Amino acid sequence: MSTTEEKKRYTDEELAEFKEIIEKKIVDAENDLELLKSSTSDENNGTDDTSPTFKIMEDGSETLSKEETSQLAARQEKFINHLRAALLRIENKTYGICRKTGKLISKERLKVVPHATLSIEAKRMQ
Repeated sequence: MSTTEEKKRYTDEELAEFKEIIEKKIVDAENDLELLKSSTSDENNGTDDTSPTFKIMEDGSETLSKEETSQLAARQEKFINHLRAALLRIENKTYGICRKTGKLISKERLKVVPHATLSIEAKRMQ
C-alpha cells in the first residue's frame, strides 16, 4: 500500500467545517425565501390613485412578476432541501462521496456547491 492512498471519506473535522458552511447557506437561503414570499403577498401595488388604464397594464406586469417570484421561491425551497439533505449526509458520514464514482468530491467543488453529490468527473459523464 502506498502512503498516497485515496481517502474514503472526509474527516470529522472536515465534515464539521462543511456543516458550518451549509448551515450558514441555509440561514441565508431561508432569509431570501422569506423575502420572496413576502414580496408576493404585498397587496398594495401603489396604483390606487392612477388611471384605470395604467392600473390594468401594471396588474398584468405584476402577475408576471408574481409568477416569476413564485418560481424563484420554489427553486429556493428546492435548494434548501438539497442543503438539508447534505447535512444528513454529514451526519451519516457519507458527505462528499460521489454517488457515481464512489470517490471523494473535491473540497473546492463542495465549498462552491455544498450540496453536490457528483464529482466533476461524474458530472462530465452525464
